Amino acid sequence: MNELFTIQLLQPGYQAGARDLILAGLAGHWGQLDPDRNPDLQDLCTAYSQAVFLVAVQQERVIATGALVPGADGTAEIVRMSVAADMRRKGVAGALLQALCTRARKLGVRQLVLETTGTWQDAIAFYENFGFKKTHTLNGDIYFRLIL
Repeated sequence: MNELFTIQLLQPGYQAGARDLILAGLAGHWGQLDPDRNPDLQDLCTAYSQAVFLVAVQQERVIATGALVPGADGTAEIVRMSVAADMRRKGVAGALLQALCTRARKLGVRQLVLETTGTWQDAIAFYENFGFKKTHTLNGDIYFRLIL
């Protein structure tokens, strides 16, 4: 990694950059976007007000996003993991996911869950290398769990 980045809580000033990054990632994977499928992206600060939504920022540019959504019984879900295409394979996603795990432990979370599309081999390998274990597959999505 040539330039340093910081990981911080999402602030209103980074909301547009986070939304654009997530949409760009979705468009890159799917080839097109259905705007009605992502209503949470219109106002991330409100949609994730009960979550821990982190952004990685480099020179005022949002280069990665990820959120920790608390659930029941000591479980939380990781959602909206996205990394700018030019920043992939540079340690940004790993640093962001580690920061989410650290926050989860501080909140008393005992297990993390997440899901990704079964055809996204890079994402699947990333989560497995981080220590997540596949739990099941449903409708083309793969579900993972990490015990903290």
